[in-house]
Amino acid sequence: MVSVFDCSVEAELLAGLRAARGAIGRGELVVMPTDTVYGVAADAFRPEAVQRLLDAKERGRDAPPPVLIPGIPTLTALAEVVPDEITALVREFWPGGLTVVVEARESLTWDLGETGGTVALRMPDDTVALNLLADTGPLAVSSANLSGRPAARSCQEAVDMLGDRVAVYLDAGPRGVAPVNGRDNGSTIVDATSLALPEGRLRILRHGVIPDDDIARIVGAERIA
Repeated sequence: MVSVFDCSVEAELLAGLRAARGAIGRGELVVMPTDTVYGVAADAFRPEAVQRLLDAKERGRDAPPPVLIPGIPTLTALAEVVPDEITALVREFWPGGLTVVVEARESLTWDLGETGGTVALRMPDDTVALNLLADTGPLAVSSANLSGRPAARSCQEAVDMLGDRVAVYLDAGPRGVAPVNGRDNGSTIVDATSLALPEGRLRILRHGVIPDDDIARIVGAERIA
């Protein structure tokens, strides 16, 4: 039997956050709301927990999960370098639906999969998610679905796909919007790893909830590949 907590009820929210913190501490999985879709989360610094996340989604190590963080200072702590363009973007769009791919600090002892030394980071605009992140620190979080299936926009959709592979479900009601005009209903993903190179440009890897024009408005269209 799965443990589902209704986060619209204060007592259940508090109990759910306690249960989620405990599950993360034991290396188990938690389904949590974000501002885009529901995500399945694991301790980013426990390789066995990250592998459990990938196994639950039936996903390979060639598709490493992003990491959700509680604020901009954590970006600085986890990234080897934060280019000026990324600083400008996160100041504008965090918390929110922007994921930034940067070079990870070499000193980090984690294993998210075949990342090539990079990490995808995001600060979600969701109170439940931020409360959990404030207690747990960075979490490896991927959309709460089986590989190849649509991302869960409700907690029940996540339960239907992941079942007892997940220890705790935090239900905060419907999330996100349906895909519109070819854009994904997840976060917009930008890759900053080439910006330090001569003529390096920002690449938009996924066209998500933040339109490309808004990215170009901040960094300049000439800085986008």
